[in-house]
Amino acid sequence: MKSQSAQAWKTPLLLAVLVIIWGVSWPIYKIALQYTPPILFAGMRSLLGGIILVFFLLPTWKKLNFRANWSRYLLSAILNITCFFGFQTVGLLYLPGGLFSVLVYFQPVLIGLFSWLWLGENMNPLKIAGLLIGFLGIVVISAQSFTGDVSVLGVVLALLTVLAWALGVIYIKKQSTRVDSMWMVAMQCILGGAILTVVGARTESFGDIVWSGSYLGGLAFGTVLGVPLAFSIYYKLVNGGDASKVASFTFLVPLIAVLCGTVFLREPLTYSLLAGLVLIVLSISFVNYKGGKSKKPALTQNL
Repeated sequence: MKSQSAQAWKTPLLLAVLVIIWGVSWPIYKIALQYTPPILFAGMRSLLGGIILVFFLLPTWKKLNFRANWSRYLLSAILNITCFFGFQTVGLLYLPGGLFSVLVYFQPVLIGLFSWLWLGENMNPLKIAGLLIGFLGIVVISAQSFTGDVSVLGVVLALLTVLAWALGVIYIKKQSTRVDSMWMVAMQCILGGAILTVVGARTESFGDIVWSGSYLGGLAFGTVLGVPLAFSIYYKLVNGGDASKVASFTFLVPLIAVLCGTVFLREPLTYSLLAGLVLIVLSISFVNYKGGKSKKPALTQNL
């Protein structure tokens, strides 16, 4: 009875930790990026985070099975680290942060669609409505940031970001029975981080890094919490349950980010934030409602 009670609290606790980590990471990285080139910052925090995770995974090194799984590790790294962080970093140069975050957090909607198509997860009108309402909540929260001309290139990069992330999540879920999830996270961080660091070294300069407390704090946060721990929690939750339901909780991330900006960066608190909160809570309720279900058989082809 005690173990069941502990298990009942485990998933909500992990979800809360994940949302808080990703939510506070936006203002932390925003401050750190004032002191470092963006691609190098993304690459270094991913690479270092992967190395730290490997250190803790060494007792289970036999589960790595690199010779058999290297192609899976590489594809996961390209989708979830190189493309996701790379497109995101460059795209933020062309779009306001609010608009970019709206496009990126279309991801739960894509996850719902892809999970239905490729994983055979349940889908019903209420769940679809919940995903769309959650996205509307993100739009409402970030509406105040929609200023200036919209760059077509920025929109394309944002859409590539969300597509890479969604496909990466589905790919890891499909491979969860063949590859140890923790080693998958570690290897994707190392391989993807190495690629980004090399690209950053060729296009940016290590000499432009200002080794300030803000930069080191942001790098340490990403290295320990923002990349390895957050990704480990996220994929553990996705592999252990309904991917679209887990993804629906990430609608809370921009809300946490805006609240942190209000508290720590003195950004304004608006009625749109409260309206967005209501929509997001309604969205999560709809997506996780255990009502009538319809199911489409999973397609047999691999990604």
